[in-house]
Amino acid sequence: MRRSLLLLTAATTALVLTALLVPLTLLTRSHAADRATAEATARAQWVAHALGPTLATADERETAEQTVESVNGKDLPVTSLILADDTVVGPAAGQDPAATAPVRLARTGRAFTYETGSGGRLVLVPVQGAKDGTAVVQVTLTEHQLYAGTLASWLVLAGIGVGLVLLGLLLADRLGSRLVGATRRLARTADRLAAGDLTARATPEGPPELRLIAGELNRLAARIDELLTAERENAADLAHRLRTPVSALRLDAETLRDTDEARRIAADVSALERSVDDVIRKARRPLREAPRADLAAVARERAAFWEPLAEDQNRRTGTSTPSHEVPVPVPADELAAALDALIGNVLDHTPHGTAFTVTVRATGDGGAELTVADEGPGFPDATSPDRGTSGAGSTGLGLDIARRTAQEARGSFATRSTPEGARVTLRFPPVAPGGTPS
Repeated sequence: MRRSLLLLTAATTALVLTALLVPLTLLTRSHAADRATAEATARAQWVAHALGPTLATADERETAEQTVESVNGKDLPVTSLILADDTVVGPAAGQDPAATAPVRLARTGRAFTYETGSGGRLVLVPVQGAKDGTAVVQVTLTEHQLYAGTLASWLVLAGIGVGLVLLGLLLADRLGSRLVGATRRLARTADRLAAGDLTARATPEGPPELRLIAGELNRLAARIDELLTAERENAADLAHRLRTPVSALRLDAETLRDTDEARRIAADVSALERSVDDVIRKARRPLREAPRADLAAVARERAAFWEPLAEDQNRRTGTSTPSHEVPVPVPADELAAALDALIGNVLDHTPHGTAFTVTVRATGDGGAELTVADEGPGFPDATSPDRGTSGAGSTGLGLDIARRTAQEARGSFATRSTPEGARVTLRFPPVAPGGTPS
């Protein structure tokens, strides 16, 4: 934007200056020619006035030569006197002036200027009073003498033009800097809002249009903050309502006569209570918290959790994770929920005895990849079910939990059916300093 504004200003200023300076340069050239012609005419008239009485006497030649010599000099126009007998007194300019048509016309008593083919100009003034006829004073101006001083005037005009262009560019640069700065600050505010910082607000500055956008962006941020706050409170309230039936389950478990069965059900109820507490904490968690979890550790922990049930169903299991930490920009509870959903899908929707594996590996770009693969029949029609739909009587939300976990971390989610079974892969970006996805 700043560069475009500078180019536009330079082009506009150059066009305006061209429209003004071109006529001025032509005017200075014409003025220089008129001035040189006026000076030459005055010189010729003075010589003609001085020689008029002299040419009527006998010693005309010597006097004429002295007079003509006095008005000639270095860098001055050539002044000549053409006597009535065609004799030239003074420097001769080119061919014999007496043979030219302008001289013959001047002898009729007319004073005038005549432009030569070489770009110069002749000034001819008749001398009245000569005894043998009319003599003519001729002043020859070369092109250089005619337009002397024009180059200096043009250089001054060019300097003024360059100065005006530079001044215009300076003003445009200041204006562009202001506009670009205001736009970039507005963009940074939008980036902060997109990253979850709902406290970010734009400062209205710059032209009216940018101030209007800043005000609307602030209104949008405030509205989003209000909606998310209400959403988090609703989720927390909903989770809190689950405490009552969970407490009832705990009481029912304690009344069971079978001690082992009571302990097992009590443990399940305790796990359910922890899940409800996690939902409440997550709903009230500020959005700007920097999530981070060790994918390898979570994968090992959840695989170990589901291993007893897999053994009951005669399933072979495998877990392949690096020994070192594999950080991902996802909270540990969300990562565990995604893994539970994927492993639960395998246990619920594949025949008993179907083996599955959980694999974690670090990618070359610093990110991480989680794959849950089974040896079952794969997805129907080789595609994963859409959110809310299922061919096995479930809610169809299990895979969507894993999908959202990856996508909210700016990663990707992919499913694939192969002859060996189904594969679900979650890819996570690297964790930048501060815990946010890079």
